[in-house]
Amino acid sequence: MYLLSRLFLFLTKSADQRDKERNDAYLAEATDIYDLEYRMQKLDRRATSRHPSWLAQ
Repeated sequence: MYLLSRLFLFLTKSADQRDKERNDAYLAEATDIYDLEYRMQKLDRRATSRHPSWLAQ
């Protein structure tokens, strides 16, 4: 039953929602302000490499 409910939730959430929740959980694991800053920069770099700004023109 647990697997079915998890599957249902997975199928009903958008990819953007899942990514946001994953990123929020990753940031919540930070141990201090410096670790949080590092993780935020890492997520920013990952987002930039996936969607380069020069492609949006």
